[in-house]
Amino acid sequence: MSLISIESDKLAVGTRLPWTVYDQERNVLMERGQVIETEEQLQLLVAANPLRELSLQPPSDKSAGLQGELDKALSINPESRFTFQDMRLRVGDRIQLQPPASMGTERHFVRLLGYLENASLMVSTPMTNGMRVPLREHDKIVARVFSSQKAFAFDCAVVRVCKIPYDYLHLSFPDVVQGAVIRKSPRIKTKIIASIATPGDGNEKQPGVIVNLSADGALVKARQQLAGRGGEIVLAFRVNLHNMEAYLTVKAIVRNVFADEEKEGGDALRVQHGIQFLDLQPNDSVILQSLIYQQIIEQPHTLA
Repeated sequence: MSLISIESDKLAVGTRLPWTVYDQERNVLMERGQVIETEEQLQLLVAANPLRELSLQPPSDKSAGLQGELDKALSINPESRFTFQDMRLRVGDRIQLQPPASMGTERHFVRLLGYLENASLMVSTPMTNGMRVPLREHDKIVARVFSSQKAFAFDCAVVRVCKIPYDYLHLSFPDVVQGAVIRKSPRIKTKIIASIATPGDGNEKQPGVIVNLSADGALVKARQQLAGRGGEIVLAFRVNLHNMEAYLTVKAIVRNVFADEEKEGGDALRVQHGIQFLDLQPNDSVILQSLIYQQIIEQPHTLA
């Protein structure tokens, strides 16, 4: 599940929520359909920096579907409308499909096999536990795509289930594509072990864990302070990119340092460092960006 911030002007006393509201730890604050009843309740929601799911819920038999909801949203925010070409889809790209609610909440990744504009999309058949997901013709689904720094969602239907010469689906061509900018520099949650050195300390190194990562910087936890604000450090760590390991050594400057007072003990990683990468080599930058977008696509719930 990919979450985006809710603007405070979208919340008001008496409002019936059109989406489930989450806090920064992905805990549910209020369910979809609940009403904000008091000013105090409103202020508590705003103070929690609330989030909602990126794309709209799949249509039910009793609703006008994504199209109706988008028409209302677009009248307020026309910039949320995109064209099919804006997604820049290529053959082999991954698309996430969300089946009808009657089939559960699990989402499935498929590959784009091709498309005929204004007619149909061809995608591979979604699989789970080695079995075909039992989608049927006319089932309505929501498709999600991540491209560059935008995330897209569109409503479509299964036009044809094909089994010859291999399993694949024809989906209806989207009439409306909804999109949103994730952030200037997408950040993902990670648990990457790193070795950290401070220039001038000889060969002395400290262990740490990179707990979130972007192409520009990271949040690093360590047992003790690595450097003060403005201090430089060198991180060495391994990443797995498309089942291949890459070893990176990057310079960084510490922008923020703060301690987690709830953690005690010599073995606790209680000091957190917000760092910005310096003088990244082009190859390292490409590896980091590829890693981030690979994880956004394959594990969208780890978007920080």
